[in-house]
Amino acid sequence: MWDVIVIGSGIGGLAAAASLALCGRRVLVLEQHHGAGGLTQTFERQGWRFATGVHYIGGVGPQPGPTGQFGRLLAWLSNGELRFAEAGNPYDIVHLGDDTFGIRAPQAAYRSDLLQRFPREHAEINAWFADCAEAEGMASRLFAMRALPPLMAWAMHQWRGRALSHWTQMTLADRLSRIADPQLRALLGARWGNHGAPPASAPFFEHALVTGSYKDGAYYPIGGPARFVQTLVPVIQAAGGEVRCSANVLRIDLEHDHVVGVRYPHDDVWHTERCGTVISAAGVRNTIGALPASAALLWKHTLNALQPGLAYVALYLGLEGDIAAAGATAGNHWFYDGQDIGRLWRSPADEDAPSLFVSFPSLKDPASHAAPTAEVVAVCDPQAFSSWLAVRDSTPRSEAYLAYKGWVEDRLLSQFKRCFPGLAPLVRFHELSTPLTQRRYVRSPDGAMYGIEMSGERLTTPALRARTPVPGLLLAGQDVTSPGVAGAFMGGLMAAACVEPKLLKRLAS
Repeated sequence: MWDVIVIGSGIGGLAAAASLALCGRRVLVLEQHHGAGGLTQTFERQGWRFATGVHYIGGVGPQPGPTGQFGRLLAWLSNGELRFAEAGNPYDIVHLGDDTFGIRAPQAAYRSDLLQRFPREHAEINAWFADCAEAEGMASRLFAMRALPPLMAWAMHQWRGRALSHWTQMTLADRLSRIADPQLRALLGARWGNHGAPPASAPFFEHALVTGSYKDGAYYPIGGPARFVQTLVPVIQAAGGEVRCSANVLRIDLEHDHVVGVRYPHDDVWHTERCGTVISAAGVRNTIGALPASAALLWKHTLNALQPGLAYVALYLGLEGDIAAAGATAGNHWFYDGQDIGRLWRSPADEDAPSLFVSFPSLKDPASHAAPTAEVVAVCDPQAFSSWLAVRDSTPRSEAYLAYKGWVEDRLLSQFKRCFPGLAPLVRFHELSTPLTQRRYVRSPDGAMYGIEMSGERLTTPALRARTPVPGLLLAGQDVTSPGVAGAFMGGLMAAACVEPKLLKRLAS
């Protein structure tokens, strides 16, 4: 009945399914949650609408060439229905203690502002941007290798492997150590939350790629992140496909070591869908957990050695009044106490978060008439929630957990009010999500923010490719490429191109 089955309806799964649908394929998308969209979905509380994972997006502006590729691909997939508005300029505002620096687009403006703020560091600033450009240039080669057949990938690695190894093994801390001024060093590394790994472990390659994606501007979907589902699902349905929610795939069936379908429980009954091609956008941990125990043992062992990344807590705030006049901006805010930007939040109930990311989605969307909102994100060590992460999601939350969560929520709310004293009296609603929330709704291991930890091993392992050792099984999503909306989307399109090679032309456009 189905040409392809896609597991997971995040942006990676939707990209794979919609692109195949435009090639005439009938695709079934199976989503374990009761709503489609993964971390692009929204939810409402008491009249306030919140986004779960989209705060800004790069690469969707009108620029030609590679910098506007993501936007062109989205326009193609959505028949031009997905549109974006500029999300502030400066789009990021970094606070290092009492010092504030706005990061503007285009990159030339950001660079000029740095040169003006740090007049004695011109050579170091210029060298930083030169290295970022070279590292970004390697990204297309690395991710192309993830979609190529093994022999072609090997040939490309033989050709460019040494340069790739240089950039992927250099940590962000390694590269920042060449910068003498501690304030400049902290500013350049401050936005590591966009890829979820602190400078000591984050590959410089990934930091350059992610922060560079905004060099021509940061954008927000007009109508909110829910527009991804609203525009891409009809494309899948128009080709005879379906997006089915509350379908938690727990088994990928094999016959003679080849994929033949999937199974999932619903209303205490196991349902089976037969298909020879399965694309999993559910994360590698969930994917290998659904395979038979005897399948692809070496591959699974290699993937299991890659640990989940850092977790996070998010505070959702409903406000009332003119929040722009009280200090809110369309641009995002990154708060640090000082220049120590790599410290992790290890005891959320007992200490303030060493860093905060604050976004005001209601100010980014020109089509929004919703009540004003704010979203506060703090990266944390998942060990802070380990005793509760060890309990299954189906188990009722304990009183101890609810009390702990309440303490963390109060602390984070107090921090927000100190950062934005003008907004403090406008807060009318607040709700906290924890790593347990993340694991429950998107099945992220240990509530990890971006799936597998961002490391040199993640970038270079041959195990993380669109094609797997299991015939008929493909991987999609951010684990295959890079964290975030754009990375997950490209991972989905790469998996689809393994089914329909003509899609490679789209990837190269």
